[in-house]
Amino acid sequence: MKPSLFDLYRPHPEPSTMVAFAENNLDRQSEHRAPDCLEQAFKAETVHAFALAGGKLVVKHDEKIIDPLFAPYELAELDPIPEESILLGYLKNGEPRLAIPVRADPETLQEPLKATDGRTLYRQQMLDDDLLGQFAQASSLMTWNGNNRFCGKCGSPTRSEIGGYRRVCEACSHTIFPRTDPVAIMLVIDIERDLCLLGRSPHFPEGMYSCLAGFLEPGETIEHTVRRETLEESGIKVGRVRYHASQPWPMPHSLMIGCYGEAISFDIRLDDQELEDCRWFTREETAAMIERSAMAGAAPGTTMPPPKGAIAHRLMRDWLDWKG
Repeated sequence: MKPSLFDLYRPHPEPSTMVAFAENNLDRQSEHRAPDCLEQAFKAETVHAFALAGGKLVVKHDEKIIDPLFAPYELAELDPIPEESILLGYLKNGEPRLAIPVRADPETLQEPLKATDGRTLYRQQMLDDDLLGQFAQASSLMTWNGNNRFCGKCGSPTRSEIGGYRRVCEACSHTIFPRTDPVAIMLVIDIERDLCLLGRSPHFPEGMYSCLAGFLEPGETIEHTVRRETLEESGIKVGRVRYHASQPWPMPHSLMIGCYGEAISFDIRLDDQELEDCRWFTREETAAMIERSAMAGAAPGTTMPPPKGAIAHRLMRDWLDWKG
């Protein structure tokens, strides 16, 4: 059997560093936080915070500079909710970094303020890699805290502790911690014909094709999920599975687990409840899609990959770059 990408860990030693939201150099100290860590962080002269309005990040945006960080005193006009703040962690110099929800309407902010969602932040490269990773942490934790205000066991209110990294029921003391939802995303390869399998969801932008994906279910391994989801959505059976890279995905708090899967059947039987199209693409067709994605103004009807920074884009790009 000829060498394949299932045999060697190439073309990059750690491709997870090459996707959006992956860089974050904060020291979270999530296991060593004092009960008053949030209060102490607010007292620090160097503290800065992300402000989130309706799930969107508020930035100070002028012609050349995009600044997502606010000193606490700068937030007054945004009507902050300090009691729901989250301590994300600390920079190397000890500066605390917070996330603070605000009541301001994200659609009516006055210049130079602007509210932006996570997809726009990475697609337009509005923040550097480290700040983008910190935003992902902030957005995921803010969503988790907001969705867990009541106890899942007795229904009583919960309170936030240790800077938003734990919630405790005020009645029965049931304790919960932030969750991450694992999602397998896979590029399935027909090795002999040198093809990759891509699908198109009805909610994708026009012309976009991407890797198949699905949530891990209870009692499943990553490999089982790759095989099950591929079979369910496309009718293609998968043999060998190789992990390649992962990506934090703060919409709302997932971890994308990127894999390659080896096709052992080849006739597509589309599940039209999940996909509106699914097909095999040659290496040349895939390379042309990636090349077009770097250019502005693609012609209507042109096939396009997910944007750069998405792990699906990385899986496609690295398949093209792999050399046997």
